[in-house]
Amino acid sequence: MCGITGWVAFERDPGAHRSAVEAMTETMACRGPDAGGVWYGNHVALGHRRLAVIDVAGGAQPMAAENDGQVSAVISYSGEVYNFAELRERLRSAGHRFRTRSDTEVVLRSFQEWGLDFVRHLSGMFAFALWDAHTQELLLVRDRLGIKPLYYYPTPDGVLFGSEPKAILAHPEAHARLSSAGLRELMTWANTPGHAIFDGMFQVRPGHLLRVSREGVTETVYWALEARPHEADLDTTVGRVRELLQTAVTSQTVADVPLCSLLSGGLDSSSVAAFAAQALRTRVEEPLHCFSVSFSPAGGADLAAAEGSGMEDTDYAAILAHHIGASHGAIALDAGKLSDPAARAAVLRARDLPQGLADMDTSLYLLFAAIRQRSTVALSGEGADELFGGYPWFHDEKATRARSFPWMHVPSAGAARGPSFLDPALPERLSLDEYRADRYAEAVADVPVLPGEPEQERRMRVVSYLFLTRFLPMLLERKDRMSMAVGLEVRVPFCDHALVEYVFNVPWSMKSFDGREKSLLRSAVAVDLPESVLARKKEPYPTIADPHYDQLLKGRLADLMDDGAAPVRALMDEKSALEAFDAVQKASPEELRFLRVGFESLIRINDWMSKYRVEMAD
Repeated sequence: MCGITGWVAFERDPGAHRSAVEAMTETMACRGPDAGGVWYGNHVALGHRRLAVIDVAGGAQPMAAENDGQVSAVISYSGEVYNFAELRERLRSAGHRFRTRSDTEVVLRSFQEWGLDFVRHLSGMFAFALWDAHTQELLLVRDRLGIKPLYYYPTPDGVLFGSEPKAILAHPEAHARLSSAGLRELMTWANTPGHAIFDGMFQVRPGHLLRVSREGVTETVYWALEARPHEADLDTTVGRVRELLQTAVTSQTVADVPLCSLLSGGLDSSSVAAFAAQALRTRVEEPLHCFSVSFSPAGGADLAAAEGSGMEDTDYAAILAHHIGASHGAIALDAGKLSDPAARAAVLRARDLPQGLADMDTSLYLLFAAIRQRSTVALSGEGADELFGGYPWFHDEKATRARSFPWMHVPSAGAARGPSFLDPALPERLSLDEYRADRYAEAVADVPVLPGEPEQERRMRVVSYLFLTRFLPMLLERKDRMSMAVGLEVRVPFCDHALVEYVFNVPWSMKSFDGREKSLLRSAVAVDLPESVLARKKEPYPTIADPHYDQLLKGRLADLMDDGAAPVRALMDEKSALEAFDAVQKASPEELRFLRVGFESLIRINDWMSKYRVEMAD
């Protein structure tokens, strides 16, 4: 995994502004701590920071390909192509000669062989920039599910781009500006594909290829979910799901550096760990190492217990690790670590935006930082809930029938709300309800249709599509940022596009055939997991329940309220904010934990506006 950035300027020479390009590249050092480089060409500069995972000695970037002694194409690449060995053999048969063992060179040669169709041959997670020296054109490409991020910022004579907004914002022509459009996106969690919050900045959409030329920017869809009939019976479907998942996991265990698995002891991460352990045993490699997070200073599980009251993630994880012959380590976190200003600042710096999951982001960052001391690559169960219907919203008819994104459905929406730190008039002034409704309508209009599909199946196809194309990208972005902030590559086998294409078209009646969440997945891995893990109900990622943490945040809030120059005051109403602050001051420990969501968000927005010097555009 790596960090990429660059600049195309058809009326200028980026090489004459090397300090700007080098500053952009340096912002990606966290993503690529092992090496860095910049390639300059006519009207283009490509920057790269490398996290060496495959062909550690030979995969330096940016990487150039030549024809007759002349540079024909140059790539700055981030990600992993899991079928690179297969593609290399096909390309060798076609006459290509390779100088390295890296997947980067396979991508570069694939472009030489297949032209713009090359991306359809790639299976993996990736985001890259490729400069075609013959056509003087830049290609920006992002993987099918959006596992790896890629941002761009059009300029009058070209484009700036980077793995993260910070790379673009390091250029003097880019500005951290927030308009009403960005504020709407920020406040609604609609996660509109392509939207980047910052004014003038965009994301390359998953499954898309952008071409940047003197004529401007053109966008091509190379992959999208399609509706197809599913004719297999249940047993055949269960077997096919098992086969696809095992293939995906096995292909993603290949690395020239230490690899581990994130393990919560839930169905998703346990399935990945079980297949990964099998793959390593088959190749006679070192046993799998697994890691989980704990908020208790001491842990451990009774490996003989199938289930028991008060069991935590670490207990189930230890049971699973013992079952599959893996080692297990629990990373213990406490209020002091989670409230550490340095850790919270690192999370904001990694995110580039105030969107987030509060202490869950900080704990994930600290977990990854601890894992990075022992491993370079980690496998994760992200994507299973969206693919197999694991969230409670999938099983709540009111949520699935609501004319809004299911995760925005709040059963008690009509209940009285307490005072708000932000201006209560802001939602109406920004027309947030209309914005949500419009984004929902756009998303539903994109859902592929299967003629003759029963109403319930059609409705659940819509729900699945929304989670895969709107909700999942938010979690993938979070996992990418928290892991790459410490130079840890996280792979997500459930986002393998072949598995996603297949399961997306399995009828909901089959996905939930026994009335439980993720029925299909549970059946597919039934022979691989202990009964206690198979029977365990879905639980959310753990959050801290420590009064000391809440009190520390109250102190931060008091400091903000005393600061008349706090940037977030531009979004606040004085009277309402004072009422909200008074409610926090009087709250019991239980009430404070509930209120924490609101005022921790306020603190995060203020920190972001301050550190990024955010300008309000309108």
